Amino acid sequence: MLYLLSQFADQFGPFNLFRYLTFRTGGAVLTALVVAFIFGPVLIRWLKSKQTNGQPIRDDGPVSHIVAKQGTPTMGGFLILLGLSIGTLLWADLSNNYVWATLLVTIGFGTIGFADDYLKVTRDNHRGLPGRLKIMLEIVVAGLAAWWMVSITEGAMATGLALPFFKDVLLDLGIFFIPFAVLVMVGASNSVNLTDGLDGLAIMPVIIAAGTFAMIAYLVGNVVFSEYLQLHAVPGAGELAVFCGALVGAGLGFLWFNAPPAMVFMGDTGSLAVGGALGATAVVTKHELVLAIVGGLFVLETVSVIVQVVSYKTTGRRVFRMAPLHHHFEEKGWAESTIVIRFWIIAVVLALIGLATLKLR
Repeated sequence: MLYLLSQFADQFGPFNLFRYLTFRTGGAVLTALVVAFIFGPVLIRWLKSKQTNGQPIRDDGPVSHIVAKQGTPTMGGFLILLGLSIGTLLWADLSNNYVWATLLVTIGFGTIGFADDYLKVTRDNHRGLPGRLKIMLEIVVAGLAAWWMVSITEGAMATGLALPFFKDVLLDLGIFFIPFAVLVMVGASNSVNLTDGLDGLAIMPVIIAAGTFAMIAYLVGNVVFSEYLQLHAVPGAGELAVFCGALVGAGLGFLWFNAPPAMVFMGDTGSLAVGGALGATAVVTKHELVLAIVGGLFVLETVSVIVQVVSYKTTGRRVFRMAPLHHHFEEKGWAESTIVIRFWIIAVVLALIGLATLKLR
C-alpha cells in the first residue's frame, strides 16, 4: 500500500524511499513487531477468557507438561497472522501476484489450523480435525497456490527445479512440478507443526528461516545480484523479502509472549500457517531444496517421528524414548530451556549452511 507513495517521489523526494525493497522490508519487520506488541496482551486475555482449561495436553506426552503447561491458552498463531498480514499489506507492492499467492497459502493453512484448534478447545480434547481431512484441505490450498505460481512465472522457471551447488542445472518437472510444490508446502507446514512442542522452540527457527529467505528472495529477484551469484533469477520474487520481513517481525512479537514460560501457544493456527509460508516462499524463489537445509531442524523432528512409527510397527521397539526428537531429550532429563536454546543454535548453523549454497556453485 505504502509502495504507491513512490509514484509521488517527483513531488516529494522522501517518497522515493518506498521504491527500495530494503527500506520496505525493514518497515514490514517493525510494523509486524509493533502490531504483535499492541495486540498481544489483548488477544491473550481474550483467549484466556474463552479457554477455561487452555490447550488440551496430550496424556501420552511428557508427564511434566500436564502440570507445567496446563491452562495455557492456544490459538496464539492468530497474533502472528495479524502482524504478518498487516506488515505485508502495508509495505509490499500489492500488484505483485507472488505476494498474494504466498498469503493464500499462509492464511489458508492458518484457517485450517484454527478449525483444528477450535475443535480441540471446545471439545477439551487434543484431537481436532481428522488427520486425513486436514491433509486434504492443505493439499487443496497448496494445489491452488502452486497452480497460480506456475501461471505467473515466466519461461522454464515456471516448472523448473534448481539444484543447490549446480549453477546451470534446472530440472524441468513439467506437470509434476505442481505435486512437488504441494509436497514442499504441506511438508514444511506439518514439519513446523511437529516441532512446536516446547515454549519458543518452533518460532525462533521459523524467524531464522524467514530471515534467510528474505535475503534469498531479494537476491533472486534482483537481476544484477542473481547474475553475480549465478542464481536462477525469478523476476518479481524480490517482493517476498517484504513478506518474509513481516514474518520475522510477527515472529519476534509472538516470541515475546511465547518465551518460557509461555503465556500463549501458537497452536496449529500458527504452526501450519508459518510452515506453509516458508514452503510457499521456497517454491516461488526456486530454493525448495535449500529449504530442507535451512529448515533442517524441522526435517530432523519429522524424520524422528517417521523412524519411531516405522520401527515400532515393524519391530515393536522404539528408537527414541519419545518422539518428536525434542521430547526424547526431555525424557533424558534435559531442561526445557536447554533443549530450546540448543535447537536454536542448530537452526542458526543450518541457516548459514543454506546461505553458503548461494555462493558455492
